[in-house]
Amino acid sequence: MLLVASTVSGQMSAADAPDTILVFGDSISAAYGMPEEQGWVSLLTTRLTQLEKNVLVVNASISGETTAGGIVRLPKILKVHQPDIVILELGGNDGLRGYPISRIKDNVQQMTDLIADSGAKVLLIGMVLPPNYGKRYTTAFTALFDMVAQENNVPFLPFLLEGTATSQSLIQRDGIHPKPEAQPLLLNDIWPLLEPLLE
Repeated sequence: MLLVASTVSGQMSAADAPDTILVFGDSISAAYGMPEEQGWVSLLTTRLTQLEKNVLVVNASISGETTAGGIVRLPKILKVHQPDIVILELGGNDGLRGYPISRIKDNVQQMTDLIADSGAKVLLIGMVLPPNYGKRYTTAFTALFDMVAQENNVPFLPFLLEGTATSQSLIQRDGIHPKPEAQPLLLNDIWPLLEPLLE
């Protein structure tokens, strides 16, 4: 787990303690296939520093993580870090393994509930599956994230890889994970939804 911080310099009182953003995702947020400092989460820390935002960023993303694994890990992580904002980016590996849609949705909802109960704000990130999984399954998979976002009235980015997945020059040889060159684009997609939560 990567812990990175962006704080305004100088002595801080308890009242000036930094806000905490927890990124809770899979390989897309864990900088798979590249040094961690090149991933979009580290780029987020750099941007917050440049904007002189008093924010701590905790990256608890793990490559290969599923929603079931996320439910197991999340309570302790919320207790330890007490985040103000959680960027929830899980479910892609469930879909790639063909797990039942109802189970994935229930798990995403449980994690959303855990985050809300902790007092943190949720930013939900969705995912899109390759077409070879069949139209019925891929459509239902994409829709489950939108349903959770609407039912809980939380900010929602339908597809983090929009604009990168369609460009082979931005995707690693595995055909799934974005290259370092794509990481600023991922951050730019997330930022318009994240910035209002920082106010």
